[in-house]
Amino acid sequence: MTMDTQPLLEGEYFHIYNRGVNSEDIFIEPRNYDYFLQQYNLYCSKVLETLAYALLKNHFHLLVYIKPNAEVPRYDGHGTIRLNASRQLGHFFNSYAQSVNKAFKRTGPLFESPFERKLISDDSYLTSMIYYCHYNPQLHEFVDDFKDWPFTSYHSVIANDNSIVASQKVLEWFGGKTAFEKTHERRHQRAERFLIE
Repeated sequence: MTMDTQPLLEGEYFHIYNRGVNSEDIFIEPRNYDYFLQQYNLYCSKVLETLAYALLKNHFHLLVYIKPNAEVPRYDGHGTIRLNASRQLGHFFNSYAQSVNKAFKRTGPLFESPFERKLISDDSYLTSMIYYCHYNPQLHEFVDDFKDWPFTSYHSVIANDNSIVASQKVLEWFGGKTAFEKTHERRHQRAERFLIE
């Protein structure tokens, strides 16, 4: 569903994804992946809790929880401002696109608009989406083994690094690190392909 038909509801989980306009690359150099995550964290960490992500040359996937009642202090120090998830994502996409345009002397939109989102409707879907994000680089044949692609949250979760991803929450969801790894290995061996897009 598009942004017009599926609002980002507070207290719900969503699969958010997008690609470059005309399927162009949105990550042109390796440093772009890190910058994307840096800007994402800057604009969205107060309003989104991230459970998984996959960054691939011309598209990305995010699995997020929309935090209820997200607020930040006003710049003038008087009161707070209520954050809107769609608006923060828009600011983030614009910031990243402007940086890429400037760095690579390009003009015009970088991403397709509006960005896509799907409501995660049950626990099984949530588990599948975490795996789907991590498996995505192999699905698109960037690597033979999804664990070899450095730009997914799989490695952060394994390391229990909570700087971008709620890794501890993900590990608890699967029942610990060993169970997380075993679930991914089981699905990898079966080469399951989830028809989510």
